[in-house]
Amino acid sequence: MIQPGQPRITGYRELAAHLRAQITAGQLRPGDRLPPEVALQQTYDLSRHTVRHAIAVLRAEGVVRIVRGWGTVVAESGPMEDVNVEAGSTVTARMPTDMERAEHDIPEGVPVFVVTTSDNLGDLYPADRYRLRIAD
Repeated sequence: MIQPGQPRITGYRELAAHLRAQITAGQLRPGDRLPPEVALQQTYDLSRHTVRHAIAVLRAEGVVRIVRGWGTVVAESGPMEDVNVEAGSTVTARMPTDMERAEHDIPEGVPVFVVTTSDNLGDLYPADRYRLRIAD
């Protein structure tokens, strides 16, 4: 049930925005657990499906991650490494395969950049660790 004075949350987008705002404001810090799904359902008077959808949105954004046996936690953001992309290269973004996630230690929900150079060689960069710089 919503407490008096709390904003009414009506769906998964609103819940995701509310949780994202708590993370951005530092109320929830990297490594902190989000409240359990049941608590979020009861606090905001939402269905289980709606709560799971909101968490899925935050996972896809790389804001939170699921730790089996522990729950949903705020993802830690480490230092970003710059990658200079040479002129004429093509950059695409996609979700990694299971093999790529294992090989590069990429958390679930984190996309990758694929940089293909003019000689058709491609390099893969997890988006939670790399920032692409396009050459002039």
